Amino acid sequence: MTWQGIVAMEHMDGSAAVRAVDAFRLIYAEVFAEPPYGETEDGVAAAFRRFPSQAARSTFRAVLARSGEGEPVGMAYGCALDPDTVWWDELAEPVTDDMRREDGRRTFGLMELAVRGPWRGRGVARRLHETLLDGVVAEQVLLNVHPGGEAASAAYRAWGYRKIGETRPWGTGEDRYDVMLLDLR
Repeated sequence: MTWQGIVAMEHMDGSAAVRAVDAFRLIYAEVFAEPPYGETEDGVAAAFRRFPSQAARSTFRAVLARSGEGEPVGMAYGCALDPDTVWWDELAEPVTDDMRREDGRRTFGLMELAVRGPWRGRGVARRLHETLLDGVVAEQVLLNVHPGGEAASAAYRAWGYRKIGETRPWGTGEDRYDVMLLDLR
């Protein structure tokens, strides 16, 4: 489907996303090399070593945005959190047992959402977000965002997310990320 004449959104399951991995990698590498992220080639390689196993999950879904000429301009992907997820364990301050209760359907984890520079400010991120979550039956969406990514944080707040804590994802690195939650009920 074409949106505002500039971007087409392609909804994908895991196998389709793996087939389009080069487009996802291009967007990820370009966007997350920028401050405050400073992603290196090694970091990109590590992220995309994880990608096939993430995409293999039955609840994985992705959206790839392309220009009218077919150029990849943005992406979003995630999956439902498993009952044994460690996402909640990585919070700097514990949350209630009720908040962290997972059953494999309750919470959708938004792993990545990114838009390349020339297409920012056109509503592409919002459309990626809406398309990704269309049809999700979860009660809530959970994500991590770098607090230095002010535009991303502001967009998430405008879309209804609230900060519930901080984390150091994967237990490494010095940067703390804000953990944000969107109630879908």
